[in-house]
Amino acid sequence: MGFLARERQRIGMRLRMQLARLIAAVVALLTASLPGAAQNWPTRPISMVVPFAAGAASDVVGRILAARMSEILGQQIIVENVGGAGGMTGVARVARAAPDGYQFVLGGLDTFAQNQALYKRPLYNSLTDFQPVALAVEQPLVLLVRNGLPNENLRAFVAYAKTHQTNMRYGSAGVGSTSHLGCAQLNAAMGVNTTHIPYRGSPQAIQDLAAGRIDYFCALAAAAMPQIGAPTMKAIAIMTRNRSPIFPELPSADEQGLKDFDSYSWFAFFLPRATPAPIVQAMRAATVAALDTPAVGERLKGIGVTVVAPDRRSPDYLRSFLEREIEKWSAIVRSNGISLE
Repeated sequence: MGFLARERQRIGMRLRMQLARLIAAVVALLTASLPGAAQNWPTRPISMVVPFAAGAASDVVGRILAARMSEILGQQIIVENVGGAGGMTGVARVARAAPDGYQFVLGGLDTFAQNQALYKRPLYNSLTDFQPVALAVEQPLVLLVRNGLPNENLRAFVAYAKTHQTNMRYGSAGVGSTSHLGCAQLNAAMGVNTTHIPYRGSPQAIQDLAAGRIDYFCALAAAAMPQIGAPTMKAIAIMTRNRSPIFPELPSADEQGLKDFDSYSWFAFFLPRATPAPIVQAMRAATVAALDTPAVGERLKGIGVTVVAPDRRSPDYLRSFLEREIEKWSAIVRSNGISLE
C-alpha cells in the first residue's frame, strides 16, 4: 500500500470515529433533554389533522373539541384539513410526523379500522404507527325505511326483507362508506342478500329513499336527524345494543330482535408512534376535560354525536378497542368481497 493510500485510510478512520462520537453526543443530548421538553409541553401551537374536507362530520367534531382543548392547554390547537385517499393522506402525514406532541390526528372508524381492510395497500398501519390517546365520541347508525314497506318496527321489516330480498335495494354514501358497511352488517344479521346502490354521498341516497327509488338506508345519526318525522320515510331502529340519548324514543336493534347488534361510528385522538408518555398523558387529560365540559357535550349532541363513558377514554382501552374494531370490520369487508385500490 502506497503512502497516499495509507494516509487516505487513516483520515477516513479518523473521520468515522469523529462522526460516531458526534452522533453519540447528539443522541445523549436529546435523551437528556427529552423528559424536560415533554414535561413542559406544549410551548407553541399544536396542529390537529382532520383527514377530510372542512364541513365534514369529523371537521365539525374536531373544531368543537379543539376550541375547548386550546383553552385547557393554554396553546392554540389549529385544525388542518388534509383530505385524500379516503382520509388516508392526512392520517399518513401524522404517522410520519415527529413524536413531539405538536401534530396529532382525529382518527375515526373509517380511517383507522375500516380502511385497514378496504384498501389493498393502506398508507399506514393503525396499530403500529400511532400512539393511542383517547376514544372521544361515537355516533350511532339509524335504519331509515321508505314508505310503502312494513316499517312499523324492525321485526316487521326483517320479515318482509326475508321474503322480498331479491327485489330490494339499499343505498349508501359510496362503496366502502360507513353506511355501506353498516347495511352490509345489517343484511348479514337479518339473513338477507339485497342489492347495493352506491351514491356520491348521504344526501343523494336520502333523496332517492324519499322518492322510493331505494328501500332503506343505514344513516349516521347526523344525516338521520333531519329525517325523523319526515312523511316520506321512517326511522325504525337505532342500529346499536342500547338506545341513544340523541333519539331516546327510537328502539334499538337489539331490543327489536337482532341480539347484540352494534353498528356505530366513532372518533378518537392519536399521536405519532414513540411520543413520550408525559405528552400522551397531558393530551389525554385535556381531552377528558374537554369531553366533561357540559357546553361541549351539548354541542356534540346537537350534531348527533355523544361523548363516550369515562372508563373508555384511556390509551390502553383505545388500543384494545381498535384491535377489536379492525377484526370486526375486516370480517364484514371480506364476507362481502369489498375492495378499494
